[in-house]
Amino acid sequence: MKQVSFISVEDEDPDLILSFAVWHPELDDIRSLILLRTPKYEVFLDEAERGVNVSYESWMSDQDEMLKRVELHDEMITIITTDRRFDLDISKVDEDEIEEAKKILNRMNFDDRFEIKIV
Repeated sequence: MKQVSFISVEDEDPDLILSFAVWHPELDDIRSLILLRTPKYEVFLDEAERGVNVSYESWMSDQDEMLKRVELHDEMITIITTDRRFDLDISKVDEDEIEEAKKILNRMNFDDRFEIKIV
């Protein structure tokens, strides 16, 4: 399980962005896992392209994946996309950042495109 150093939330028109700074000790570096939704422009997309795009700096592919499910536990968050699963340790993240993440996830899910489970 990868350790999250901090969480960043951006809620500026037209984007909703939730970023996780994921520590990679083997690289001695941080990589960003980014959840992005732009509701304002989704009317121009096909139905299958609407929702939250997930990208990760370590991916070799240029193709983003779609968010399917988020599970938030006491000190862990699981992010499930169309092709991958991320189990992230958020025990070192400030509680205010976690609360902001919950708020933006609910805003991103205004049309129930993905499942949110808070345990």
